Amino acid sequence: MKFEIYDTLSRQNQPVEAANGKTLGFYCCGPTVYAAAHIGNFRTFVVQDVFRRVAELSGVKVKHVRNITNVDDKTIRVSMEQGRKLEDFTKEWTGKFHEDCAALNLLSPMVEPGAVEHIQEQIDLIASLVDKGVAYQAKDGSVFFRIEAFPEYGRLSGVKDRELTTDTSAQADDEYGRDSMADFALWKTAKPEDGDNVWDSPWGKGRPGWHLECSAMSMKYLGPSFDVHSGGIDLAFPHHENEIAQSEACTGQTFSRLWFHVVHLMVDGKKMSKSLGNMYTLADLEAKGFQAPEVRYGLIAGHYRKHLNFTVDALAAHRSNLERLARLSDLVNEQSGHKPRKYQELCKVSPEADGLGRFAPAFASLLDNLNVPKALGEVFRVAGQIEKDPASVSREDARGLERVVQALGLILPETEAVEVPEEVVALAEERLKAKADKNWAASDRLRDEISAKGWAVKDVAGGYELVKV
Repeated sequence: MKFEIYDTLSRQNQPVEAANGKTLGFYCCGPTVYAAAHIGNFRTFVVQDVFRRVAELSGVKVKHVRNITNVDDKTIRVSMEQGRKLEDFTKEWTGKFHEDCAALNLLSPMVEPGAVEHIQEQIDLIASLVDKGVAYQAKDGSVFFRIEAFPEYGRLSGVKDRELTTDTSAQADDEYGRDSMADFALWKTAKPEDGDNVWDSPWGKGRPGWHLECSAMSMKYLGPSFDVHSGGIDLAFPHHENEIAQSEACTGQTFSRLWFHVVHLMVDGKKMSKSLGNMYTLADLEAKGFQAPEVRYGLIAGHYRKHLNFTVDALAAHRSNLERLARLSDLVNEQSGHKPRKYQELCKVSPEADGLGRFAPAFASLLDNLNVPKALGEVFRVAGQIEKDPASVSREDARGLERVVQALGLILPETEAVEVPEEVVALAEERLKAKADKNWAASDRLRDEISAKGWAVKDVAGGYELVKV
């Protein structure tokens, strides 16, 4: 079973496979640790987690590297405003990020490098670019990459030369006396507002530019050319475009073979912003009575290549879906005698060898460009069949459901065994027939009778669900 993903660079689906035939090099742009990450940030991180899980569960070995940006304009500015050492300030927010990752069931990357800890690697990269004549030092001491020296600049994002020379808002923080408005900073000369957050270099005291950090760290841990680079779609320009330019100008090799970008999150149909008060963190949603597993479900429920409209009201429905999946999981395991396995154990067994039963189409949907909505639809379609006929469950069904749930990284709640009275089941079956016959009056009457006996009947794919009130 082959895994394919949409590649931003080629504008088409490409197979996810290791160029060296052994291990897939997977680099993700990580958080800038100056505040709590919000759900917009986590949509990208959670989708990247699903990508890794699907790859590993389809038989691809992955080396996952995700950086920590612990020095840039924001971290320096906010730490200075609070009168704190940059190291202490960023360490605290890195810890908070890790807590939220654990709550959302994200697999930890194999390597998580910090920019501050890799200053020398960044200086070495700049020196190489200066030696090759594609970077220059400005009058104030800052070092810039010369865009015109890299003719292929813009092929990832589609940004044209005219846009590069007229739209500089995205790079305003990098304006340190560059020759061309399109050139971007590799090394920023020290300024009073930087405080002690500067380092020695051949070009004087200063600090690296933000774009440089990812190139230096990804190439150190994955080599000059690796398989997949990922981030939010907002990073395609200028960040990823700049990474390609400086990396390939240095090595002469393809930087990343595939580019996997996640589209923005909307909240209540609007763009996230501080002024609208909708930049929710995980703690904000927990304060409203919702839990991390419900948030994770909501963040992956839409296709990653489309805008996802996240609403707080929908979290209750996500909770209900997780509860139904938990009951389904218990049912198929009980009926088939299957014993749940840990994620790492499951990765050692191929889907073909394991068997996926009726959940094969759901896993196939994940392999087809991470089509999570279609996968969930397939899961609930089969759930309706199983709920109607539990005796039909096979061991392959149980293994298939387990693999899909693990691929999605869903945390299922504990279930309580509640036996539905036969008379309530009989009423629900009668109501189902009434609905099929379009006898709405009888359907409503039977629903009220079920409610009077302390049960709620919910219409779900393939039938109904009875919940104790």
